[in-house]
Amino acid sequence: MKRLAIDVQRGAYSVVRLPADAPVPAELLAPGPFLVSVTRTPHELSVICHAEREPEGGTVERGWRLLSVRGPLGFTLTGVISALASELAAAGVALFSLSTFDTDHILVRADELDRAVQAFRDSGHDVALPG
Repeated sequence: MKRLAIDVQRGAYSVVRLPADAPVPAELLAPGPFLVSVTRTPHELSVICHAEREPEGGTVERGWRLLSVRGPLGFTLTGVISALASELAAAGVALFSLSTFDTDHILVRADELDRAVQAFRDSGHDVALPG
């Protein structure tokens, strides 16, 4: 895998599970400085958002930190998530991943952030911490 530039984003993130028939909370879709991901399946409405923007009425997993691969990444680039997942697995760090049109994102537990950053740096990636 080529060397990637990875940015650790500011603040804590949450993963929220809402009922499958829940409306998408409109305030989550307002422009802002933080990543928001909303995914609906036949079984759930899943939201990833900054901890300050958690929707009410769901099951919440708190305490995640977001790391974003600096993009954009081409659609023909293969193995990015696989490589990052392998590097974290070797360090004993669990992950939650998502992709957007431009790039890939990894969430790790806040208490494992230092180990994740070190694993990526040990693998030759450039990891930038928030300023």
